[in-house]
Amino acid sequence: MDATAYRGLLEEGLASLGVEAEPGGVEAVLLHLDLVREWNERMNLTAITDPREMVIKHALDAASGLAVAGVEPGQRVIDVGTGAGFPGVVWKCLRPGIDLTLLESLQKRCRFLEEVGQAVIGPLAGGEGYQVVWGRAEDVGRNPAHRERYDLVTARAVAELRVLAEYCLPLARVGGRFLAMKGPSVGEEILAAEAAVEKLGGRLEEVRELELPDGGGRRSLVLIRKERPTPKAYPRRAGVPAKSPL
Repeated sequence: MDATAYRGLLEEGLASLGVEAEPGGVEAVLLHLDLVREWNERMNLTAITDPREMVIKHALDAASGLAVAGVEPGQRVIDVGTGAGFPGVVWKCLRPGIDLTLLESLQKRCRFLEEVGQAVIGPLAGGEGYQVVWGRAEDVGRNPAHRERYDLVTARAVAELRVLAEYCLPLARVGGRFLAMKGPSVGEEILAAEAAVEKLGGRLEEVRELELPDGGGRRSLVLIRKERPTPKAYPRRAGVPAKSPL
């Protein structure tokens, strides 16, 4: 990717979203996108490979979450089902001070994310505050090392909202938040998820719709506050939330 050609597009897009990049952040995001394209030749990381589209539909889409759920240095963040590292790696590039965990169920993608940690996060943040966890959300959500440990839990287009809630809310601390990054039409999903969110200890706090820069499309960002501990029965065993949503 020609960093000079796409740096301006990324910087202008971030400005339009109201998201500031910390020093070195823009370069780190572009390097991450380069690695995604390189590794995509060996494994399925993304169907979007045009550099301009990657800036808009991966990097800027990921960054839009910071416009809604801005995070502070030292806060613990987990990206559930991160895939190629969207939005988590982009957040870490733009906010190096966060303590980021990337949760991914495919081991080969975890190897890619570990390479990103060395090549991108290492030079930017000394490799601090960056952890890759191989596992399923249903299992990790029952692990005391992760259950109710995070200030912010996020997931981008992994599943419908009531399923995502069971994956993600058990990981959020009481008082923490869960940000679901969804497509343009989310109203029916929110209605269908109300009972699940309540059962899991959450409350809908905000739904913000925004337009990605340069015709990138419309997005809905759903922010849920964790108000009570999640009952011990949740998350249910692996595969059950998707097959039988709350």
